[in-house]
Amino acid sequence: MAGITLAQAEAKLALYLEAETAVLAKQSYTIAGRSLTYADLGEIRAGIQAWDARCKQLEVEATTGGSRLRTIVAR
Repeated sequence: MAGITLAQAEAKLALYLEAETAVLAKQSYTIAGRSLTYADLGEIRAGIQAWDARCKQLEVEATTGGSRLRTIVAR
């Protein structure tokens, strides 16, 4: 099974950025004594950092011909 693609990673990053914008616009609200809090901004920002790093990693792999794991055994 293939790993996540750059396009998929960029799509996830875009969703996290949209979520951050939504939470920044309105974190919570109260109606009739009941309150609702949107997603945790800290978790959203952690997701942004994770997906940004993943996008950067996939971009590097795309420009260098993919990731290659090499093992060197000293004798």
